[in-house]
Amino acid sequence: MLPSTASQARLGLAVSRKVSKRAVARNRIKRIIRESFRLRAALPAVDVLVIARSSAAGAASPALRADLEGAWEKLAALMAKSAPGTMGG
Repeated sequence: MLPSTASQARLGLAVSRKVSKRAVARNRIKRIIRESFRLRAALPAVDVLVIARSSAAGAASPALRADLEGAWEKLAALMAKSAPGTMGG
């Protein structure tokens, strides 16, 4: 997570062949991540990089969405807690 120079949050994805050799599985993971990111409009202006693990390929779609929703909430809470000029922790 880095502060973004853009006025809104930006998403980067890293879903390698180590996650799954099947492109269909990798594309499903990327599609779910993008959809979850778009639906979460209240994110602060940061650059976010999501790196998928191999366990994501076998996970059900609702489980992936729930994990991502938890991550977005943690990110929003972290950004709300840190004040300008202080170290986030």
